[in-house]
Amino acid sequence: MCTMICERAEMEGSARGREGWFPLEMANVSYDHPFNAPWEYGVNIDFVNQSQGVGSRVAVELSPESAKRLADTIIEALKKGEADPQIKVSVL
Repeated sequence: MCTMICERAEMEGSARGREGWFPLEMANVSYDHPFNAPWEYGVNIDFVNQSQGVGSRVAVELSPESAKRLADTIIEALKKGEADPQIKVSVL
């Protein structure tokens, strides 16, 4: 059964697709059936720039455990970067 769980977040960054680099506008994060990965459910992340069309998309499918590790690792890297007085942080 599909969960229909999907969250969206505006993004500022870049991603590399088939046509090269493109600016990111949004990430769609779902907890549902992956298209390719072998699990019944996973965390599916689509990094997209809808204004540039379907070629401006990078899809990632993670196991729930891997998604949690990635989220924790991102938070830890941000904490270290924000605590470093030599780094100036730009905020959206």
